[in-house]
Amino acid sequence: MINGEEKEFLCEPRQSLLEVLRDVLYLTGTKEGCNDGNCGACSVIVDGVLLDACCMLAVEAQGSRIETIEGLARGAELHPLQQVFLEDTGLQCGICTPGFLISAKALLDKHPNPDEQLVRHWLAGNLCRCTGYDKLVRSVLKAADTMAEA
Repeated sequence: MINGEEKEFLCEPRQSLLEVLRDVLYLTGTKEGCNDGNCGACSVIVDGVLLDACCMLAVEAQGSRIETIEGLARGAELHPLQQVFLEDTGLQCGICTPGFLISAKALLDKHPNPDEQLVRHWLAGNLCRCTGYDKLVRSVLKAADTMAEA
């Protein structure tokens, strides 16, 4: 199941989940960065666990519940993380943004009221070449507050 929808696909045993998401299922929001698990651009949530899609074989995902950046918004309604990142310029070029958003969602799923240190720890696996991380961290903290008020 991907983003709440049953999906069937055929793939080669050697294909990564990232390759299948992008090239077979056309879910191109998950970005390819380093392709070796160091940048976090391809972050997805598999059965509640934050993973780099480039490091998981697609065949290993059979029967799993996968969340990608495409599943974050509900129709035209942005997820609070997306809204805050947009409003508070918690993003720049966009290559790393999907990975940061998915990592932040995984954090808030497990720890709805994180402190700055915990946010920095959870985002440590995501690299951004355009900006410092302060706006990203502040955006996650603000989204947590917004979600707590809802």
